[in-house]
Order: sequence, then structure tokens, then C-alpha cells
Amino acid sequence: MYPQVDLRLLTYFVAVADELHFGRAAARLHIAQPSLSVQIRKLEQSLGTPLLVRSSRRVELTPAGEVLLEGSRHLLADADRIVGLTRRAGRVESHMTLVVGFQGNAAAELTPRILNDFHYLHPGVEVQLRSHDFSDPYVGLADGSVDVAFVRPPLLMQGWLGIQTLFVEPRVLVLSANSVLAEADSLGIDRVLNEPFVARKAPQPWRDFWLAIDSRRGEPVRLGAEVATVEECFEAILAERGVAFSQASTQRYYSRPGLAFVPMTGIPPTALSVAWRTDVDSPLVDDFVATARAVASLSSLPNASIPNRFDGMPNRHRATDVSPVVSIPWASSG
Repeated sequence: MYPQVDLRLLTYFVAVADELHFGRAAARLHIAQPSLSVQIRKLEQSLGTPLLVRSSRRVELTPAGEVLLEGSRHLLADADRIVGLTRRAGRVESHMTLVVGFQGNAAAELTPRILNDFHYLHPGVEVQLRSHDFSDPYVGLADGSVDVAFVRPPLLMQGWLGIQTLFVEPRVLVLSANSVLAEADSLGIDRVLNEPFVARKAPQPWRDFWLAIDSRRGEPVRLGAEVATVEECFEAILAERGVAFSQASTQRYYSRPGLAFVPMTGIPPTALSVAWRTDVDSPLVDDFVATARAVASLSSLPNASIPNRFDGMPNRHRATDVSPVVSIPWASSG
């Protein structure tokens, strides 16, 4: 086993070797001369060889001392460099920010788990959550105002878009508790076709998805209101201006007196995905996406399924997903 050498003792030795005088070396180190002599003897004992030849008139290095002096200079310089790099890296990360876009309840119960695990990986990085209204299904990715986002497809699979489904959950009908439909155990699309709907002020394909246009078999939508945010949607429903489809997890986050949530049958479920820009090289985004996928694969959510189990770091430069995708002519090409 190699002897453990304290860098502080090497610093003392280099000072004595430079000065070849214990008094001057002690003054340079701001310690008492007797204490310095004790520390040098401790170093010699740990190495098992004399490093200095002492006499009443001078101090000389032994051959072993010459070897240690050269090595100590390099070692101490490397130590200083490593400490400087480490501190500088810490200062850089402490000023780094990752902006995460989301809508509604984000990734439901997975959100705090993902954030906590990411914080464990990068304790010096500030994560900012940025909420978006219904007008931007990309929740800030298209214009680059966020680094990574929780999104709900359908979205256009553009060249810059990377997306990975975390979980899939059914949709529910949100309606006033005063409605005769509120007592139903579940509802099919035929039961709600004549109800007025609260529509999202959003690009047409995304708006149509949340109105279940493809499941209506050509029946037109009765519009009761148009809203820009989740809160506006629920206020319109409480005012009995209409009903709306939402993800099942909404009930766990937005349940309030006067609202009812009824499971729907006969319409496609909704996927919650993590999305990022593949044209931006960011190790932090890589780690956030990998963390989100790992957390999802190890978690369970009520009435939700995990379509893709974690299989390592995603390829950020290939946009692959099993989420529903449509061509969206309004989408920015970045």
C-alpha cells in the first residue's frame, strides 16, 4: 500500500527546499519554526527516507529529496489547477438555467419526481417551469423560449423536433355537476354530440383533437364558448356554457365544487410526451429527457399506460415517437 501523503506537508517541504533554511521557510508559511520541523520529520517518516541533510549552518536535499521536490512541484500545480477547474465548473453550473414548458397539469404526478431526480443530477442548475396557454401546442419549443417541454400530441414531426411518449391516459368529459350527464358511470361520443362544447383557442388540428372531431362521424360541433387557458375552460363549464374533453388526470388536479368528470368511451386517448429541439446541443436537455423517461418507466399512474419502457439515453438527433402525429400547416419550421 502506498503511503498517504498530505498535500499540506508537500507544500511545507517545497518551501524548505526552496529556501534551504527552516527559519525563512517558516516565515514564508506563517507558521512557527519548531512546528515546521515537526511536519518535515512526519513527512520523512511517512516516506521512510530522509529528505534533508541538516547542519548548524545549512540545509541540503538528499537524492530522495531532489526526486520529491520535482514531483511535488508538478503535483501541487496539478492540485491547484484541478481545484480551480472544479470551482469554475461549479460557478458555471450555478448560473445555468433549464426552462421547461408545460400546459395544464404538466406530466401529472411524474412532474415533481422528474424535477427531483434531475436536481439530484444537477444541483447547481435552476429549473424554471413556464406555463403556456392553448395557442401554442409546442409550449415554447417552436420559438426557442423553452429548452424542453411536456406536450400533448398531435404535433407535426418537424426536422427539429424530438419527442418521446411518457404515458397515455384516457379522456374524460368535464361538465357541470348540475348536468343530467354528470351521474353517468361513463359516456360514449353519441351521448354528447348535442351538447355545447367549450373549444380551445388553438391551431385547428389541436383544437379539433380536443373536440373529438374525428370521432363525430361528420356531426358538427355546437360551440358554447372559446377559451385560451385551463382556468377559463373550467369557469365556462361552471357557468354551464358548455362541456369539454380533458385528460383523465385533470380530475386529480382541478377537481372543485360544481365540476363533474365522466370517463369517455369511443374516442382516442391522449399521450403526454417530453419534447425537445434536436438542432440544439444541450447535455442538460439530454439528461432531463433521459430522467423523464426513466421516471416514467419506473412509475405508475391511475388509468395510464407506459408505452415505452426506458432503454437508455434517447438519440436526440432522431425524432421518434409513437404519439399520434398530424401535419400542422401553422407550425413554425424553426
